[in-house]
Amino acid sequence: MTVLLSANKESIQVALTILQKGGLVAFPTDTVYGLGALAFDGKAVELIYAAKDRPVEKAIPVLIADREDMEKVGMNIPEIAYKLASRFWPGPLTCIIPKHPTLPESVSATSTVGVRVPNHEGARALLRAAGPMAVTSANISGQQSPSTAEEVFAQLSGRIDLILDGGKTRGGVPSTVVECIGEEINILREGPISLDEIMLKLSSPI
Repeated sequence: MTVLLSANKESIQVALTILQKGGLVAFPTDTVYGLGALAFDGKAVELIYAAKDRPVEKAIPVLIADREDMEKVGMNIPEIAYKLASRFWPGPLTCIIPKHPTLPESVSATSTVGVRVPNHEGARALLRAAGPMAVTSANISGQQSPSTAEEVFAQLSGRIDLILDGGKTRGGVPSTVVECIGEEINILREGPISLDEIMLKLSSPI
């Protein structure tokens, strides 16, 4: 397994080559280190479950570089999702939207998918190069989510192909998860962004 500094073009190119060959890459986000594969590569996404010993019934969120990329992974997206994206992305808000039919079942076996733009320039640079990625925390399932490359290495050495080392992440609380599949929203998990803050932002002009 290789460890490279995340904040340069050469490392991103190495990561892109690995991802395009169906490999797994760990990298820093605005919360913890994530473990990702190309979202449309079903077999690669299945490797995430194996690397993490993750239960297969748990869907994996998709990270995108910019809110315009939401249409690559969703379809018939309600207007409320676009409003939330315009007010909270990049940031710790995951929107559950109707899934695009080309997304593999290994990302989500349901009709929906969680999607987010991380507030981390290194992560977004990788996502701009690679496109949408299925990403979950870079740890063995049930163990502590890592905030350093060393912690990723300790848990996943020999299980993944590359770690992009971007230093210590902020760690902390996972993103707020909001279901956006109709005209009304439904908070599935409250995180850094509260329901009150969401409602306040939605009621105010951009």
